[in-house]
Amino acid sequence: MSLNINFDSISKVFEKQFSSINTNSASNQTSQISFVDFLYKALEGVDSLQKEAEYQNNLFLLGLSTNPQDAIVASEKASIALQLTLQIRNKILDAYNEIMRMQV
Repeated sequence: MSLNINFDSISKVFEKQFSSINTNSASNQTSQISFVDFLYKALEGVDSLQKEAEYQNNLFLLGLSTNPQDAIVASEKASIALQLTLQIRNKILDAYNEIMRMQV
């Protein structure tokens, strides 16, 4: 079985999560969001997807939802978000290790 990943649809999943990170007011356009804040909000987005998946699964298991597709979709969104987060972490660690190996 091959796994075809459409990165456009993945980016749409995260679009809602990352849209809250952008500055919204016109008066704050000159202020910059720090990298740490960006990462923290991105991780909060992944966490909220995980919690939503758990909530949907619990609803289905308790018989409060007759639509298993909601639980499946929420679980897949959370899984893809977690996989993306792990890959980003791996890339950051690889970049850090490469910088540490550089001779000055």
